[in-house]
This record gives sequence, structure tokens and C-alpha cells, in this order.
Amino acid sequence: MIALGVILLIIGFLADIAILWTIGIILLVIGAALWILGAVGHAVGGRRHYW
Repeated sequence: MIALGVILLIIGFLADIAILWTIGIILLVIGAALWILGAVGHAVGGRRHYW
């Protein structure tokens, strides 16, 4: 999600498309939040067991 956010930010900046810029920022923020939650040990996505 973070990678997609960065790609959309770059495309939106180069093509001067504001909606891609906005979606890229949103995806980047959500991806970073989920990454931080996963790093501190919280279950992301409701997983209880790991194989």
C-alpha cells in the first residue's frame, strides 16, 4: 500500500493530476499506520493464527 501510494504521488506530481496526488497521500498514510500497528504487535486484518 505504501508503494502504491508513492507511485501515485509521483504520477500525480509529474502529470499534474490532483486526484492522483490526493489518493497517493491517503494510501501512504493508511499504509504507514498499518505498518506501524503491525510492527508493534497488533493484529492487522483480524489474523489470530500463523501457519
